[in-house]
Amino acid sequence: MVKVKVAELREKSQAELTQTLDQYKRDLLDLKVQQVAGAAAAKSSKIRDVRKNIARVLTVITKQNRDAVRAKYAGKKHIPIDLRVKKTRAIRRAMTKSEVSKITLRQQKKNIHFARRQYAIKA
Repeated sequence: MVKVKVAELREKSQAELTQTLDQYKRDLLDLKVQQVAGAAAAKSSKIRDVRKNIARVLTVITKQNRDAVRAKYAGKKHIPIDLRVKKTRAIRRAMTKSEVSKITLRQQKKNIHFARRQYAIKA
């Protein structure tokens, strides 16, 4: 088995990718049957290549699906959790700039009645 190029897979449509995936799965099944029957050790390296090719095809399919969903939710207010930016837990929970700048009513009254004193310095 020859290692399939991901660039070639990206050019294919969803239906073609599904066909390719089915073909690789059939190949893997045949190779495993041959392995059980007692074929040469060279078959085990082919099994590995086919498994890796299956993984590549599935990765491209997943990427295309995620891109389609991302395009669907582009510009919307809410997007699915798995498509949101991960960042860190602390950053996600940190207050926004508008939340930080807000002042409670009590603090507003304190600021008005007990304003910072300004002193004139004698030169």
